[in-house]
Amino acid sequence: MVVMGRVVAPYGVYGWLKVAPDTEAIDGLFDYDTWWLGRGDDWREMTVETAKIHNDVILVKLEGIDDRDAAFACKGKQVAVPRDQFPEPEENEYYWTDLIGLRVKNLQGVDFGVITELFETGANDVMVVKRSTDTTDAAKERAQERLIPFIAAVVLEVDLEAKSMLVDWDEDF
Repeated sequence: MVVMGRVVAPYGVYGWLKVAPDTEAIDGLFDYDTWWLGRGDDWREMTVETAKIHNDVILVKLEGIDDRDAAFACKGKQVAVPRDQFPEPEENEYYWTDLIGLRVKNLQGVDFGVITELFETGANDVMVVKRSTDTTDAAKERAQERLIPFIAAVVLEVDLEAKSMLVDWDEDF
């Protein structure tokens, strides 16, 4: 399952839900007729009856959720889609979900750690790469985190099968 949003609240009295999407485009979930609601290993497939954009959230009516109580029971659940339902990306394009967990090394062989998340800055996407530590000290943990731009000049090779990425990035940055 690839989490693509979360239910933030019920909407109205007829079972509608407010969903905060975590997709590149706010209407990215509209490409799927069924959504999965749940968390962890507990997922339930739901058919989308209708959905629309309302400000910065999606309002959705799912089959079988017909009143405010049923909608309230969904609050806090994640919205996901099975990875195999995604269209294949173009060459040298990647889904963020496929990049998370890749081990990142530079040209000199320095192991920066693994990608834990990505975010947009407006100019380009940025990878958060963390080296695993055995400490809970917050200062040391921050020192083990790198922000690396996800741009062609920096990202030289992505090997999804080997779960690795080669970057042209200085160890001192």
